[in-house]
Amino acid sequence: MISDETAYRRYLDGEQKAADLLVEKYGDALTLYINGYLKDMHEAEDLMIEAFSQIFAKERPIGGEGSFKAYLYKTARNLSLRHKKKRRILFLSFDELDFEPQSEVLADTELIHSERDRQLYAALEKLKVEYREALYLVYLADLSYRNAAEVMGKRETQITHLVQRGKQSLKMILEQEGFTYADE
Repeated sequence: MISDETAYRRYLDGEQKAADLLVEKYGDALTLYINGYLKDMHEAEDLMIEAFSQIFAKERPIGGEGSFKAYLYKTARNLSLRHKKKRRILFLSFDELDFEPQSEVLADTELIHSERDRQLYAALEKLKVEYREALYLVYLADLSYRNAAEVMGKRETQITHLVQRGKQSLKMILEQEGFTYADE
């Protein structure tokens, strides 16, 4: 498996499949991230395409491991904020996430996971915006703390604090709503 940075470099060298690989790898997750800002899946898809277009249209200075993903998310975040400012739409909703079972055998397991995920996303909606975004970038988008800091325009230590406080707040919200942990 080639790194994102290598795929980007290959695209710049004329290999279209490299761009397709990156879009396939990040397109859906990036659309969900953008949708968190816009609460409009169609607009989110358009901005996802625009984010990739901006990166692919002109060579960008992308450095080491994880830099492409961070740059992509930062581009998408900036596009979303500009779009949101124009539309005055609320922030991060996870309502559009789909947790359909893959087969009938997994239906019961998926139903349990779906309910747990629904509780989690409902609790995430109650968090402060910065906590929610930091948790999303680190845990759902799987960015490093350094890359999440780059996306949010903060220092890495600030992201560490936001994630810690976000997790504490999320735990309190879930406990208030009667959520129980499997290991208790």
